[in-house]
Amino acid sequence: MDIRALIAGLTFALIWSSAFTSARILVTNAPPLTVSALRFLIAGLIALALARALGQSLRLTPQQWRLTILFGICQNALYLGLNFVAMQTVEASVAAIIASSLPLLVALAGWLISGENVRPLGMVGLAAGIAGVLLIMGTRITQGLDLGGVALCTLAAMALTFATLAVRGASAGGNLVSVVAWQMLIGCAALTVPALLFETWEANLTPLVLGAFAYTVLLPGLVATLIWFWLVRRIGATRAATFHFLNPVFGVAIAALLLGERVGPLDAVGVLVTTLGILAVQLSKAERTS
Repeated sequence: MDIRALIAGLTFALIWSSAFTSARILVTNAPPLTVSALRFLIAGLIALALARALGQSLRLTPQQWRLTILFGICQNALYLGLNFVAMQTVEASVAAIIASSLPLLVALAGWLISGENVRPLGMVGLAAGIAGVLLIMGTRITQGLDLGGVALCTLAAMALTFATLAVRGASAGGNLVSVVAWQMLIGCAALTVPALLFETWEANLTPLVLGAFAYTVLLPGLVATLIWFWLVRRIGATRAATFHFLNPVFGVAIAALLLGERVGPLDAVGVLVTTLGILAVQLSKAERTS
């Protein structure tokens, strides 16, 4: 792996992990579904303009439309929408830990449902990762963790796991920025209906909240996505996915630094075990594909 890919991977992991902190600021000051819909609308329109500037076609093939609709609903509407709702009552660090378990959930589902072969290192990683998450959740439950919010975060991770398995091995066929743009606009459309039905616009629009919104739209929404696609093209999806093992550490650290969320000794142990578990799962995949 060259130095450019390494820097890009570290930057992606840092931005992706920071999204939970900025989201926590947003949803404690504004209605979560409405904010999510507005976020995807603005980011989608910017991405469409960027795609045109890059000379990409805004038309998609039938296969691209199927995958775009699936990911737009599962990733943007369900995964991110449910996380935004959950973070009204769940700390950013908890949401980051549950979301970071995605590689573990994908590997576990592939093994249980599709009968995929998992190497011994991957099995050890699965066990360690799940144990780490349970340790953190058990510690937080004794401190009054909202189980309803945890359930929403878990459903969100399961939705993205399903989408990941459903499109595994499929090629997007080019026009990646256009695909990202349409995914965001589909997510916006899917969230607008429940936002209009269940929410009223009551927001505390301080400079901090507006800054968090702009950051969420531009950095996690657009920049991190484009970095990810560049990274996948440069070093491949399996190697690129290895950077996800940094998300538990970065997510908890950023939430503690900026939001003052507590991190106890058992939390630190759980984060370390989860991180090593995710790394082991990703390294086992790299061995299988090498």
